[in-house]
Amino acid sequence: MKKDVIQLSDHFTLGRLYRFCLPSIIMMVFTSIYGVVDGYFVSNYVGKTPFAAVNLIMPFLMIIGGVGFMIGTGGSALVAKHLGEKDENQARRVFSMMMTLTLILGVSISVLGIIFADKMALLLGADIEMLDYCVTYARTCLIFNTMFMFQNVFQSFLVTAERPKLGLVVIVAAGCTNMLLDFLFIAVFQLGVVGAALATGLSQTVGGLLPLIFFLRKNNGSKLHMVRTRLELRPVLQACSNGASELMTNISSSVVSMLYNHQLLTLAGENGVSAYGVLMYVSFIFAAVYIGYSIGTAPIVGYNYGAQNHAELRNIRVKSMRSMLIGGVIMVSLAELLAPVLAGIFVGYDKELFDMTVHAFRLFSFTFLLSGFNIWCSSFFTALNNGLISAVISFARTLVFQAVCVLLLPALFGVNGIWFATIVAEGLACVLSLWLIYRKRNAYHYA
Repeated sequence: MKKDVIQLSDHFTLGRLYRFCLPSIIMMVFTSIYGVVDGYFVSNYVGKTPFAAVNLIMPFLMIIGGVGFMIGTGGSALVAKHLGEKDENQARRVFSMMMTLTLILGVSISVLGIIFADKMALLLGADIEMLDYCVTYARTCLIFNTMFMFQNVFQSFLVTAERPKLGLVVIVAAGCTNMLLDFLFIAVFQLGVVGAALATGLSQTVGGLLPLIFFLRKNNGSKLHMVRTRLELRPVLQACSNGASELMTNISSSVVSMLYNHQLLTLAGENGVSAYGVLMYVSFIFAAVYIGYSIGTAPIVGYNYGAQNHAELRNIRVKSMRSMLIGGVIMVSLAELLAPVLAGIFVGYDKELFDMTVHAFRLFSFTFLLSGFNIWCSSFFTALNNGLISAVISFARTLVFQAVCVLLLPALFGVNGIWFATIVAEGLACVLSLWLIYRKRNAYHYA
């Protein structure tokens, strides 16, 4: 075994932990960046109205794609546990089961989404001017949704297979494909929102197909590969239960985005929706660091939980909580400094919209001080195969607290109340997460 190969069974120093998680972090950052590139080209080359339309329909697409994250995080936690118990055969069967489930759900959901895309756009508040853009973008993206789900699933399983660097290579390849095609389809061929959707869909195909080919090979050098299997109710339900928090996060975030868009359409019009869209695109990059770290640490936690290595569980918990605190301070500082630059990339062509976006982002950026800890806590309990607690954190953080805040705070602070809403919600979620970490310390022996 090469000395530089890090295994789940290792003791993790801080440096070793960061080395193991770095590919996942870069992978998620790169994933968020090529989403940002879509927004950049649509806003600057197609126009403000199509940009607002894409942002309006995006929550619907994220809910659908979130099923892949549920299967990936929940399934990988179960597989990591079996690996920790030295049951590699069962790990492979469960892994293959998750792939089959992804295929079935991906095709079914895509068909339903294409059929009801117009009704969903109207439900989200699309006016006549935005409706065609919303429906066109959604239906084109949904053609590739199964590959998008596979891409999301493999982001977790490549880490569990101790191949995070391969996951990084795949995402970089997908991201480069997206950026190149965005330029060709939108800037050169002027295909508008169809071009943006095609660029995204084809890049997702690259991100889903390459890992699939890797895992289909029996001699791929990892502990995981595809084997003959059949869907069994118990592992499927357990995986879905484990990953329910990630699905809940996607659904809740999407529902809350709908509420934000509704409030902004009322208080600030199309400019408000566009400004919020910029915030979401940019915040994806910052949040991607936390999500990538959580994806990287989850298999380590799951493995040591299965192996009953309580000392290593404590080690990972302590180092992770400290890292989230330090990371939060760095994130807020960067966001405050870069706010004008980031806003200018998207909406520099419209001074009124630019000023609103910079102001909004400077208020919103304080969420990064707290969100990393909440994201990691939810992932931590998922990795411990406690999907219920993980879902409670996610549900409270991304839906209950945010929905209450975005509905109430604008009545007190106007448009600023919308930008404050996420900060307050993350603060409340942080209190809940800390209490649950403390409450369950003896049950999982990570104190």
